[in-house]
Amino acid sequence: MKLLTSDYLEYYLTLVAWIVNNGIWQVLVASGVFALPFAAIVLQEWLRARTEGADEGNKGVLSALRIENRVWAAIVVIMFAGIPFINVNLSTIQFDRSRSVQCQVNVPEPADTGWGQSFTSLNDQSAKVPVWWFFMHGLSKAITGAAVAAIPCGTDLRQMRMEIDATRIDDPVLAQEVADFTRDCYGPARARMFMNRPTLTEDQRADVTWIGSHTFVGVPGYYDSYRSSAPRDDWPYDDTRDAGLAQVPSGGGYPTCVQWWTDSGHGLRQRLLQQVSPDLLDRMATWTGFMGRSDMEDSLIRALAAPRQQAMNRGQVYTDYGGQIGGSVPNTVADAAASLGQSVGAIGFFPAMDVVRQALPMVLSFLKMALTISLPLVLLIGTYDLKVLMTLSSVQFALFFVDFWFQLARWLDSTILNALYGWDAPHSNFNPLMGLNNAFADMLLNFVMATMFIVLPGFWVMALAWAGVRMGSALNGLTAGTDGARAAGARGGQASIKVAK
Repeated sequence: MKLLTSDYLEYYLTLVAWIVNNGIWQVLVASGVFALPFAAIVLQEWLRARTEGADEGNKGVLSALRIENRVWAAIVVIMFAGIPFINVNLSTIQFDRSRSVQCQVNVPEPADTGWGQSFTSLNDQSAKVPVWWFFMHGLSKAITGAAVAAIPCGTDLRQMRMEIDATRIDDPVLAQEVADFTRDCYGPARARMFMNRPTLTEDQRADVTWIGSHTFVGVPGYYDSYRSSAPRDDWPYDDTRDAGLAQVPSGGGYPTCVQWWTDSGHGLRQRLLQQVSPDLLDRMATWTGFMGRSDMEDSLIRALAAPRQQAMNRGQVYTDYGGQIGGSVPNTVADAAASLGQSVGAIGFFPAMDVVRQALPMVLSFLKMALTISLPLVLLIGTYDLKVLMTLSSVQFALFFVDFWFQLARWLDSTILNALYGWDAPHSNFNPLMGLNNAFADMLLNFVMATMFIVLPGFWVMALAWAGVRMGSALNGLTAGTDGARAAGARGGQASIKVAK
């Protein structure tokens, strides 16, 4: 029999919690305090029978029956939810890898890490779990795991687009060569196309807006008609190709634009592609199975080589949800003011919420530990009442199920980008930056998604209240526990604003 955990912090804190829980129960038993609720039960039922009705003849029988029922119920609660029975330690706690296996993500087992050796001293204090709480732990984990497994697997597009956005041409020589290629090849080829005024399809109109255009590379009369204006050492001087052009001591030649872009080993396309992390390329290729690898690489190079990518993200890909077509001057002013306000607010809000999202699972693990440690005392104060037991069981299940809401919020946070900027998005051309170069258009959505990690668990607790389970402010710890991290994250943005001022 094993207890399942879903993260390493919970893996450790589960054992710590039950060790402390056992210690508290032993203190209650050794001191005799655990028996005080029985006296309270006798007194409560006697007073309750005394205040009901006027039939004095049945008072003793009535109170005796009620006391008997309460005592038997208390004994059952103590046996199944109070007395530790099932041994548990790090060798019987199992790390749940089912979700990572389902989504083909390799997560190491605790035995493959330093965890097996780091906390072996805890095994000297062997912990035990009452039968009921062992059952509730397994049931809660089973339902939560099944719910999480129902969420489709997806790629973390938010992290991918941030990596793409952070990618720059670090080599200044290569950056200058991109500028030279634009001047010697792309500019003249585009000018020739405008002079010829051809009829272009929608895909071709999008294709000719970057230096690696398939139209310019493959159609005769464009890149095959132009060459580098300066000698390039990677292409030796060719008497036939470079006839009439000056020879230089280095022996460099004047490649055609097609050679300059496509040649293997030293072509501009391949050297630009080397600026992108191989791991990022593999993840992008896995996600973009709807398009060829070459097309995906061209999309990345297009984003990397764009002039705006080297300075600041600009542009438009996806129109916003609000506004109106042909808006008036007040509409335009209002939109501009709102965008400015969101931009300034995002400097403090986004870093703060990013820290909160990372801290929430940690806080949740500590809340689970606190609940486990509190169980003996809460049952004692509740006089081992079945209603108290059911309430505690509901709270435990609710805490475990919060994991599902975190997973759902994370999945939505990532896949909403796929819906807006993926293959089936409302625009026709794949954009590897996935809207990051159109920050104003999806900034409001980012504000909303950032709060889902707190709003969804809060709604879950409210939904349980509809069913009669009163949990009060059981999840307030999620907010209180992350307030410090949120404030620290926000201060980074505020410091940036001060520096800018």
